[in-house]
Amino acid sequence: MNLKSRIQSYSSLNNGSKTIVPKNDEDAAVASTSSESTAISPLTFELLTAKEMEYKEKVHEKLMEILDLSLIVKMGNADARKQISDIARRIIDDDTLPIVARSRQLIVNEVVNDILGLGPLEHLLYEPTIADIMVNGHDAIYIERFGKLEKTPITFKDDAHLLKVIDRIVTGVGRRIDESSPLVDARLKDGSRVNAIIPPLAIDGPSLSIRRFTQDKIQLQDMVAIGSLSQAMAEVFANIVKVRMNILISGGTGSGKTTMLNAMSNNIPKTERVVTIEDSAELQLKMDNLVRLETRPPNIEGKGEVTQRDLVKNSLRMRPDRIVIGEVRGQEAFDMLQAMNTGHDGSLTTIHANSPRDALSRVENMVTMAGFDLPVKTIRSQIASAINVVVQLERMEDGKRRVISVSEINSMEGDVITMSEIFRFERRGVEENGSIIGRYVSTGIVPRFHERMKQRGVNMSLDVYTDQTFNSL
Repeated sequence: MNLKSRIQSYSSLNNGSKTIVPKNDEDAAVASTSSESTAISPLTFELLTAKEMEYKEKVHEKLMEILDLSLIVKMGNADARKQISDIARRIIDDDTLPIVARSRQLIVNEVVNDILGLGPLEHLLYEPTIADIMVNGHDAIYIERFGKLEKTPITFKDDAHLLKVIDRIVTGVGRRIDESSPLVDARLKDGSRVNAIIPPLAIDGPSLSIRRFTQDKIQLQDMVAIGSLSQAMAEVFANIVKVRMNILISGGTGSGKTTMLNAMSNNIPKTERVVTIEDSAELQLKMDNLVRLETRPPNIEGKGEVTQRDLVKNSLRMRPDRIVIGEVRGQEAFDMLQAMNTGHDGSLTTIHANSPRDALSRVENMVTMAGFDLPVKTIRSQIASAINVVVQLERMEDGKRRVISVSEINSMEGDVITMSEIFRFERRGVEENGSIIGRYVSTGIVPRFHERMKQRGVNMSLDVYTDQTFNSL
């Protein structure tokens, strides 16, 4: 996906909408998308007919009888595709059944995709506006574009066909999927994240989910342009990363947490050494002194597992300036807090939670999972001293991802962690076309980290804490 298309997909912006420009103070109180939005054009695919599909299967079978896969796998992708295409064309030429040029090329492409690619999903992998691909069985494939779900006309032949594609994905990253290990996380060559689950866990047949990622950098200013945050927020985010604040990015599934983490990480100075830790590598940090670590599941004998906690512990021996955890979800939360409190400031991570307060509660619960018999107050004190800022994101009903709250962790008052909200998104209603009406608001509170920025040579105007930016979506 190119950068422009990825940004549009992230924001749901590409819908021909027009922005209302406030004409007076009353109009300026609430600004939103005009109801003159045009509908998103559906994707179209040139698919094989039932007869063409039947003939393709025959070509595929004949090709597999004469193809030496042991030689094909040693070739580069371009050479392998050419070799298979040439053989498929010869098979078609030798057949007495007349095939028009259009059908001939489609059949060859489908055969190549089945052998080397992801079968019918190849139609979707080159469409830049698609953010997610969801396969709910061989005959139910959905996509997300611009924050909205839609069903595609694409199907697999049967569950066995889908299983072959899933197996090709997971074996490509050294993992396996079968009845004894029926679920797996993996990734494609472009970095897209893959989750697969098969029977007996998946009752109605194999299921596959692909979260698309771009190799291009998405900057904070790109997210300002599409209305996912305000200019004031972008300035604060860039500076708190530079002065090494510990940041927790919170939100629900598909709310844009990883995109935000990537955008923020672009402000890490190039002179620093960064270690990233993930279950399935998907972060797109662009820097020279970078070490990427990935967990490993247990083997067929239940041995050899390497968890995120193992990697967090090991990363402390690697002389990191910063530790970036793709998502904290278990016992590693304890070691993460220890690292943040012992000189490894400037760390970033994400967490699944619906509010900043819920995010802290989840971290607390994860620390208790580590098996340490610590008083609740002690755990909360560790959290309060380790985490500086919580950024909350949400994917709203109109499909758009927005930062809805930015909070600074203050300290402890009794047994309670105190927080100050610095920015928030104020909802005011819903347009007839479904677009959310609202604006970004600075609460007027000057955070304590503003003084830290001054001490480290970052001079930012106090005006950002009183700015009110109207939603441009």
